[in-house]
Amino acid sequence: MSIVLSARGIVKSFGAKTVLRDMGVTAHRGDVIALIGASGSGKSTFLRCLNFLEMPDSGELDFGNDQIDVATFRKLSARERNRRINAVRRNIGMVFQSFNLWSSKTLLENVIEAPVHVHGRPRQECIEQAEGLLASVGLASFRDYYPKQLSGGQQQRGAIARALAINPSVLLFDEPTSALDPELVNEVLQVMQKLADSGSTMLVVTHEMAFARNVSNKVIFCENGSISASGTPTEIFSKEGPAALRKFMTTVSH
Repeated sequence: MSIVLSARGIVKSFGAKTVLRDMGVTAHRGDVIALIGASGSGKSTFLRCLNFLEMPDSGELDFGNDQIDVATFRKLSARERNRRINAVRRNIGMVFQSFNLWSSKTLLENVIEAPVHVHGRPRQECIEQAEGLLASVGLASFRDYYPKQLSGGQQQRGAIARALAINPSVLLFDEPTSALDPELVNEVLQVMQKLADSGSTMLVVTHEMAFARNVSNKVIFCENGSISASGTPTEIFSKEGPAALRKFMTTVSH
């Protein structure tokens, strides 16, 4: 199975504080990889390094045929770096904790924004695709609503549709349910389950242990900016493994 995204030796510091130490991941097509760990363990920072929302200090990233050595990459001109970053992001969909929908645009306008204005695709083609995506996440009748008229769960499902609109090779989810009221979490998780079932490649930072156990095919446990354990859900959720992992599992719902 082909590799969609690979990262090795990712290091990231903020000032004197090192938050990532030799982090890495390999995602094959169709993988659903859950990144778990305590708050502050580096999960979200690592995810943001994968699409250069945070610039790593060192390491290597491969995106299909595009290989980036961070040390060399950082020496490029700002213009060339931005060109390479934009090329990477064209194939990576990102779903954030806080939805990040444009408040001045309708849901449909949010979904077609990148395909039309970044990818340069015909507007009508993008509208037709967006209508299909909104229907797939249960929002067909809300296409002309503004974000403030939608619940948190509806906004997050809209954000997923927006991420899908660029036909990404991989989807990154940064704690997509953490900002939702408990009764809205399941509607988002159901959409993510459908994506997994359809063969989408996904990296998911999550505290939803049921999702990590039942939907992912690989789980990575992060501790102090490093990978403390990784394996299948069966391996990770067994009673064996590092003490820090066992302790973490007692603090989260299963």
